[in-house]
Amino acid sequence: MSGNTRLEGPSHQGTGRLPGLRPPVGQSRGSLVFLGLCLVLIGLNLRTAFSSFSAVLTEIRASGTVPEWAVALLTTAPVTLLGVFAPLAPVLSRRFGSKRVLLGAMVVLTGGLLVRPTEWGSAGHLPGLIVGTALCGAAIALCNVILPSEVKQDFAHRLGLMGGLYTTAICASAALGAGFTYPVFQATGEWSAALLFWAAPAAAVVLLFAPVAVRAPRARTGADHGGTNVWRSRVAWHVTLFMLFQAMTSFSVFAWLAPILRERGIDGATAGAMVSVSILLQMLGSLFAPTLAARMWDQRGINVTVALMTCVGFALSVLGPLEFVWVWIGLLGLGQGALTAVALTMIMLRTRNSHTAVHLSGMMQGVGYGVGSAGTLIVAQIHNTTGQFTLAGWAFLAIGVGAVTFGYLAGRRRNVDAAG
Repeated sequence: MSGNTRLEGPSHQGTGRLPGLRPPVGQSRGSLVFLGLCLVLIGLNLRTAFSSFSAVLTEIRASGTVPEWAVALLTTAPVTLLGVFAPLAPVLSRRFGSKRVLLGAMVVLTGGLLVRPTEWGSAGHLPGLIVGTALCGAAIALCNVILPSEVKQDFAHRLGLMGGLYTTAICASAALGAGFTYPVFQATGEWSAALLFWAAPAAAVVLLFAPVAVRAPRARTGADHGGTNVWRSRVAWHVTLFMLFQAMTSFSVFAWLAPILRERGIDGATAGAMVSVSILLQMLGSLFAPTLAARMWDQRGINVTVALMTCVGFALSVLGPLEFVWVWIGLLGLGQGALTAVALTMIMLRTRNSHTAVHLSGMMQGVGYGVGSAGTLIVAQIHNTTGQFTLAGWAFLAIGVGAVTFGYLAGRRRNVDAAG
C-alpha cells in the first residue's frame, strides 16, 4: 500500500483550522452561517430513523405484526445500507454537486419516514417497514459521506467548530429519537404514529435547505482526475477500520441498548430516558472532541481513550451491577459521542482537500458501515440463540480491542494524500 506521507509544512493541528484558509470567496458571512445551520439541521435528522425504531421495538414485537426474522433484518439492514450506498456519494456529488445530492437525500429520507409506518392492506405493516427502512438507510448513507466533505470545503477555516457542531447534531438526532418516540406512543397509543412523527422535521429541513441547494453549482469545484487513490493508502485503511469498529458499537447501542435495559428489568419510559441521557452525553463528547483532536499534535491518545470508554461502558451496561447502571450509561455516552466525532474528524485531519475527503469518506463509511452492521447482527443472533444479552457484553469487549488498535494507528500524524 502507499499514501503514508507524513504531514509536512505548516500544520492545521494546534489551531483547529487549516493554515492560510479563509472563508470561500464570494460567500458572505450571513450565507455561511445559514449554510452551517442547514448542515447542522441535516445532521439532526440522521439518526432518528434508527433510535425511534429501537424505542418502540418492544411494542412492535408485542403487536405481532413483525416476525423475529424481520426484527433482525430491520435492525441490521439500515446500517448495511449505509455501507452499500456510501460509495455512490462521490459519484453523485461529481455529477450533480454535493449540495444538490444532500437535498435529494433529505427528500428520500422524508419519503422513507412517511412510508415506514404505513399499513399495506392485508400485508400489514411489514412491507412499509422494510421499504421505508431501505429508503432511510440509502438517504442517510449519502448524507453521512457528503457532510464531512462539505465541512472541509466550506468551513476549513473553522474545521473544529463545524466538525463539533455537525457531529453533535448527529448525536442529538439519536437522543431525540430515543427520548421522544416513546412519549408519542404513550400519547397516541400507536407505535406507527410514533414513527410517523419523525417525517415532519425531515420535511422542514428540505424546505429550508432547498434554496441553498438549487443555487449551488452543479459540480464540485476542482478536477476529479489524478489525486490520491484512497483504496491503496495504508493510512486510509487505518482510518476505515477505526470507523468499522466504531460503527459496530454505535449502531448496536442505537438498536439494542433500550431492549437490553428493559430485559434487565427497567421499564420502557426509564429505559428510554437512560438512552436519551446517554446520547445527550454523547452530544457533549462530540461537541468538544473534534476541536480537541484538531488542536493535538496527533490523535492517538484521544482515539484510544474514547474507544476504551465506549466499549467498556457498553459491556458494563450489559454485565455490570444494575445499581451502577447510570454510571455505565454515562461512561458509554461520553465515550461514544467522542468516538463517533473523532472517527469522522479523521476524514478532515487526514486529507488535504475536499476531493480526497469525499473519497475517503465514501471508503471509510462504505466499508465501516457495511461491515460494521455485523455488530447489530451479532447482538441479534446472540439474543436469538441464548435468549439473553449477556454474551453480547463480552463480544463488545473484544470489539473494543479492535477499536483501540486501529484508533491508535489512525491517530498517528500521517496523511492519506500521496503527494503534497
